[in-house]
Amino acid sequence: MSIGISGGLRRGPIGEASLRRRRGPARLWVAVAALVVGTIWLCSSSSVGLLGASYRVRVSSPLPRLLVLPCGSRFRTITITYMHCLFEFSTTLFLILTSMLLLKDVDVNKLWRTADSNGWRASSAPRTYWPPPPTESESNGYLRVRCNGGLNQQRSAICNAVVAARIMNATLVLPELDTNSFWHDERKEPLCIYDVPHFVKTLKYDVRIVMSIPEITAKGKTKKLKAHQIRPPRDAPVSWYATVALEQMKKHGAVYLTPFSHRLAEDIDDPELQRLRCRVNYHALRFKTPIMKTSSEIVNKLRSEGHFMSIHLRFELDMLAFAGCIDIFTPQEQKILLKYRKEHFADKILIPRERRLIGKCPLTPEEVGLILRAMRFDNKTRIYLASGELFGGKRFMKPFKAMFPRLENHSTVGPGKLEENTQGLAGSAVDYMVCLLSDIFIPTYDGPSNFANNLMGHRMYYGFRTTITPNRKALAPIFIDRAQGRTSGFEQRIRQVMFNTHFGGPHKRIHPESFYTNSWPECFCQTDARNRADRCPPDNINDVLESQFQSEEEIEEVRTTNQTDATGQAEETMI
Repeated sequence: MSIGISGGLRRGPIGEASLRRRRGPARLWVAVAALVVGTIWLCSSSSVGLLGASYRVRVSSPLPRLLVLPCGSRFRTITITYMHCLFEFSTTLFLILTSMLLLKDVDVNKLWRTADSNGWRASSAPRTYWPPPPTESESNGYLRVRCNGGLNQQRSAICNAVVAARIMNATLVLPELDTNSFWHDERKEPLCIYDVPHFVKTLKYDVRIVMSIPEITAKGKTKKLKAHQIRPPRDAPVSWYATVALEQMKKHGAVYLTPFSHRLAEDIDDPELQRLRCRVNYHALRFKTPIMKTSSEIVNKLRSEGHFMSIHLRFELDMLAFAGCIDIFTPQEQKILLKYRKEHFADKILIPRERRLIGKCPLTPEEVGLILRAMRFDNKTRIYLASGELFGGKRFMKPFKAMFPRLENHSTVGPGKLEENTQGLAGSAVDYMVCLLSDIFIPTYDGPSNFANNLMGHRMYYGFRTTITPNRKALAPIFIDRAQGRTSGFEQRIRQVMFNTHFGGPHKRIHPESFYTNSWPECFCQTDARNRADRCPPDNINDVLESQFQSEEEIEEVRTTNQTDATGQAEETMI
């Protein structure tokens, strides 16, 4: 299944303004007028009651001297407290009227289109001279890594491994995926869910890749070169690989870096290394044919009835235990969560309400449904759920299904033959592809080690596909108020938060946003850019790289070495 940059209809400027109908500005004046009238009425009524009946405001507690303010032709005496209440009422009135008159006028149908690119398009081809990878004799040694964690951690770790090999001028041993401990998946081959020959071929101008560390002959005996094991520091800078790791590689001939999740800093000053990350992530890492075929069948079936959105519902045991969000569960369920946390995570006192207020708790299924309903999505909306086993059982899904009954997942949308390709890590890969190709994607929890983290960046790269990212910190007090019975203006408050976003369009990356979530501007370009660094090179990455190597005498040797030593070995071992 091929994936191209979307050519669909695009929205205008990013954010709420682009979704609003043209009547919005006129309605703002209505809100302002209502504010003025309401304020004048309150001021006048401070001593003249309704229908002309006079009254005076009284308070029981001691107060400062009364303020004397003019209102019309007479002086009215009101207390400082009353003036404070009047100010609060006026401000609240303005906010409520503005949200009611403007936000209810938002055209949510525009979200089904891709975000406006503002002239930007994806491009990870080099824009300066990019030397070829070393030959076997030129290589500083072999780099072996073990990629632990979930699909997102493993994917970013593979990208980092390629960049690390490039920094060290080393030969990369095909990265190993830790499938069994996380996924209970028995497959042992390297990159078990990815198309290995495609991976090697795509990166042939970037790094030299082999299936395993070769044997060496010493004193008439042949033995396998043993890699020296190193535990890299978290978010290690480029300088660590160019000094510490490289020194050990030259000393031992090979190094084995494990664990390798988040072991290379995301902020790298060299834009060409960042573009290499994108070449790996968005071009070289392609899932195996059965996974791509399964994903295509699911997407085609969902699309046969029109638009569909995908939601990553991160409401699973491990995530809830890690986040410390246990107060909404039964005592028995809380024991399970606390036990899991004690066994798998560092001992730390977490207060659920505080965690929720700072946005560290995943949204519940019901909260997701309430958000969608507040945004004016109706119950005919087709939704694909990407998730593992939801913790807490059916009672958490029941309210969501009542609001949005057209829910699907990879086990319900396809025939029985799909099951063999939707288990373990492969199942997560299918979810990834369906979410990538959906018209709208909504992550309920995003972070540096989360499935949605990489996916949001991938959707940006392939045509700025709409992504709605809930601001959990801003939403928390709204949902807490609702739980305590304070429901006035609930949907208006939700919309105020939800429509204040970029919806997946190009935007500046601000810490702690990950490079894998937003690779703009390094991996994007403009056809008519004023800044030379932002101009687009030719579309085909290999054409760009090959044209740079035409003057290199060793180009044929590089091609032959890469394809013979790596692609040939990979094809022989593929199942």
